[in-house]
Amino acid sequence: MRKAFTVPELLVVCAFAALLLVLFFVQKSNVDAMNRDEKRKTAINAMYYALEESYYAKHECYPEEISETILPVIDPELFTDPNGFYINTNFGSYSYEATNCKDGKCKGYTLRAELEKEDSYIKRNRN
Repeated sequence: MRKAFTVPELLVVCAFAALLLVLFFVQKSNVDAMNRDEKRKTAINAMYYALEESYYAKHECYPEEISETILPVIDPELFTDPNGFYINTNFGSYSYEATNCKDGKCKGYTLRAELEKEDSYIKRNRN
């Protein structure tokens, strides 16, 4: 008599392997989304500190909009979100909203990143 696996045993093993693969890919997707969220938070923090420590210290106001020419002290790639969209563009996850503006000089702002696994990450002017 030959020893071998039966069809039900093979089906159980295949089902278990399929379940493990599904769990792996779901978890990998979650980890990837959390990594993208951390990149978004890092970019918003860099913009925030550049606005506060560099721009405001020099001009005593905030700009109406931000870009790599207005904030040259940070890496230009930080203005583009992990999905490839530039700040304040449609479908992008970064936004900059200036407040109380007059003649291009603003008294405040709100920086926002829309996150995948958490609520929006928001930084507001400190001055």
